[in-house]
Amino acid sequence: MTILMLALFAACVVAVPALAEPPEIASKKAEVQQVLGQIQALDGSLGLAIEAYNKATVRLDEIEHRQELNRRDLKLARRNLKLQQQALARRLVSLYSGDRDTTWLGVLLGASSVTQLVDRLDTVQRVANQDAQVVRQVERFRSTIERNKRQLARSHGRQADLVAEREEQRASIQSQLAERRQLAESIKSEIARLEAEERARQERLRREAQARLAAQRAAAAVAAAAAEAAAAERRRVARVAAEQTTHAHSDDVDLSTPDAVADADETYTPEITVDEVGVVAETPEASIVPSSGSRGTDVVAAAMQYLGVPYVWGGASPSGFDCSGLMLYAYAQLGISLPHYTGDQWQLGVAVSQDQLEPGDIVFFNGLGHNGMYIGGGQFIHAPHSGDVVKISNLSDSWYAATYEGARRIL
Repeated sequence: MTILMLALFAACVVAVPALAEPPEIASKKAEVQQVLGQIQALDGSLGLAIEAYNKATVRLDEIEHRQELNRRDLKLARRNLKLQQQALARRLVSLYSGDRDTTWLGVLLGASSVTQLVDRLDTVQRVANQDAQVVRQVERFRSTIERNKRQLARSHGRQADLVAEREEQRASIQSQLAERRQLAESIKSEIARLEAEERARQERLRREAQARLAAQRAAAAVAAAAAEAAAAERRRVARVAAEQTTHAHSDDVDLSTPDAVADADETYTPEITVDEVGVVAETPEASIVPSSGSRGTDVVAAAMQYLGVPYVWGGASPSGFDCSGLMLYAYAQLGISLPHYTGDQWQLGVAVSQDQLEPGDIVFFNGLGHNGMYIGGGQFIHAPHSGDVVKISNLSDSWYAATYEGARRIL
């Protein structure tokens, strides 16, 4: 009877239809997801625009540096030209105002002997060569000045183009930011809830990442201590083996006569071979050499200090970062200089496949419009977009998985 009742109850439970979500709620959720998708697409294009701005800034700095070099070379060429022109002027004055006739005819008629004639001809030839050299130097410096002027003119033109390009990117960024704010305002309450959830998630990810970082450093310390202990044990085994070999040889020799002792001293030299003890005690490889992995955890620790710092486009300081600015600043803490542009950072180091990622590797997304730093556990730290903060995300998150470009190892 009991079994029958349970069967009937189960059938009733199965037959009860699930309560459907009210249409207005489902519609609102769909609207929210659509707007969030639009915001994410805007963030992607905004990242590309910001990195284009960073690229223009880097190139503008390079042009300004070359302009400074050209201005310096132009100044030097003008000074040299002035000196050579003054030397040429002095020479012309001496030719036309002096009493001595330095023409070939004057030299021939004015010589009183063959020796004097040869000396005067040689002098005139050397003076003529010097005059020609001065003229050539004047022409060379004039050419240098003209070339530097043309280079400066081209640089100024390119500089004007880059400034205009940068301002265009700035306007694009401002327009996209305004559009993003407008979309965000339309679902303000939903975004507030999602942001609260994200803050809680980020706190959990921060604790997990810091625990993982501490564990990696502890493991490295344990490995170093174990390697040192192993090296000490190898040295001890080598000493024992050497002592045992020495004692065994002493037992085989008859030391009852002085001659036997002398023969033993002359014919035997204790020797340690690799076959006897496994490794030579003084082998330098026994010491611990820091790996790139330890530097990777160091740069991750540097980046982790700035979790929660606001996103600022063009930013590269603790007051605010954009994506490539965070990489630049974190690596600078290890004395490594990076350019403030994802495209240039992509050219550095060596390529790393996703299954070989290590902490400290730089991961790239969205046509190099965004990047971040891998911290282990399938996660990376980055400055995502305007309105957000430096945070931790998963490589498996849909947008990052779909736009993943690759990774570079700088260390």
